[in-house]
Amino acid sequence: MAVDFRLVLAGDPPVGEVAALTAAEPAETPQPAFKPGLLTARLYDQRGYAVAVRSGNHGYYEFETDDAARWEWEPDTYVNVTFSMRADDLAEKGVPNMVAAVGRVLTGRAEDAALIQDGNYLYLTRIDGVIRKHHPSWWNHYHLDHLITG
Repeated sequence: MAVDFRLVLAGDPPVGEVAALTAAEPAETPQPAFKPGLLTARLYDQRGYAVAVRSGNHGYYEFETDDAARWEWEPDTYVNVTFSMRADDLAEKGVPNMVAAVGRVLTGRAEDAALIQDGNYLYLTRIDGVIRKHHPSWWNHYHLDHLITG
């Protein structure tokens, strides 16, 4: 079973620049795929995930926050960074490497952002430059609190 995490950046950041920020090493930078505007890299062996980066417009996202309340977000334009992981790679490689990549993107870009899992659970937001982590038990479970600070 696969698990997908998506980092959404509001606005029009250059897809190639965002893709480059996901890479821990230059050779891991997502490259053009079969579909125009889509950049991908299969990094299952190295990082525990495959990553896809693409832009879009007229986005609508609805997430569950810490207290099970719904949070809606409608960026007019955006860039999605999707990390697809196999369930057996989550704890050892996938999630820690993904959160490190998210940290690189957030450090390199200033846009409002949200990190979600499977389109349902909201784990991080950055609105007007302020980072807020959601679902603290998830961050504690994977021992990731130190990787992204708000």
